Amino acid sequence: MSAKKILAIINADIHTIAHKEPIKGSILVENGKIAAIGQIEIPEEADTIDAAGASVYPGFIDPHTHLGVSEQGMGWEGRDYNEITDPVTSQLRALDAINPQDDGYREAVEAGITTVMSTPGSANILGGSTVVLKTGGGLLHQRVIRENAGIKAAFGENPKRVYSGQKRMPSTRMGSAAVLREALVNAQNYMNKINRAGDDAEKMPPRDLKNEALIPVLKKEIPLRMHAHRADDIATAIRIAQEFDIDMTLEHASEAHLIVDRVKESGFPAIVGPSMGTPGKIETQNKTLESVKILSEAGITVALTTDHPVLDIYQLLHAAAAVVRETGMDDYQVLRLITINAAKILGVEDRVGSIEVGKDADLVIIEGHPFDYLSTVMYTIIDGEVVYPPEE
Repeated sequence: MSAKKILAIINADIHTIAHKEPIKGSILVENGKIAAIGQIEIPEEADTIDAAGASVYPGFIDPHTHLGVSEQGMGWEGRDYNEITDPVTSQLRALDAINPQDDGYREAVEAGITTVMSTPGSANILGGSTVVLKTGGGLLHQRVIRENAGIKAAFGENPKRVYSGQKRMPSTRMGSAAVLREALVNAQNYMNKINRAGDDAEKMPPRDLKNEALIPVLKKEIPLRMHAHRADDIATAIRIAQEFDIDMTLEHASEAHLIVDRVKESGFPAIVGPSMGTPGKIETQNKTLESVKILSEAGITVALTTDHPVLDIYQLLHAAAAVVRETGMDDYQVLRLITINAAKILGVEDRVGSIEVGKDADLVIIEGHPFDYLSTVMYTIIDGEVVYPPEE
């Protein structure tokens, strides 16, 4: 049996996120997991990183990206996020399109971002399943934390634009809502046939991957991950989710602050962004960093996103800093948006998002504050392995 792989980070200010105040001491990592935190005895055989003068944070998380499915600098050759041939493509899987060689992964680890959700695009009403994965540390299948983290859905301008150009439904918001309802009803009917068939193979319907992919949504095992910017689209999405009694996350949510009481009543979390930069289309005219504060103060679980490549993945930290600067939110509250809140929304908070015993050793060691533009990431660690800086 091989010896345990042991790493110790010593003399650090440890920002666990599980607690607001930092802990002064060490972190002991064994076989990729956090084994101990605080004033602890360091085994002689441990590899040691002296973090004196630096701070340790849990690896940062971007919960809505197209990393790997929309490759940087590749043009159409790397655009694998939108299958613009059918408004309902729930059977697609983002994992099948990810290129782990995408340069965005390098930028992510250099910025201390260790976990992302990669998702299909928003051209279709139902775009396919999303995947939560680490940004480094092994072969693609070894990086996956949650292979099916939800089904991407979309309302608003994108599906309207795509399918009105094809002279087919949906070309209106009415059509978008109708297409989603019809897909959910078809999946309900398919699931009911399977249930009635029981163990009788003769009664079992032919396998239908499009409907099969939606069964976990109907069973509340995974959420719909709903791209919706405008308040009316958000309200329609909530109405349909409640109609079918399914779970949902509100992705982008540019105008969620305009109907904050409705969003709060729904209980659905919001992944907000990208809020930096000029509005790119009509439905994002009312986007504002203040939305993050308004939703958070209402008790809604909120996370931030770059929507990479809309913003480069490393700008997640810049977006968080802008929220602090523009809204006056507390640093700790905003750190939660890109750590534990994001992990909870992705359903992986048992593994990542905070520095706690038993969780994955995904850590970033920073000289300075993460929201300071001039701060330096000294080390990024994933599953107990240093992935940045790379080995010589």
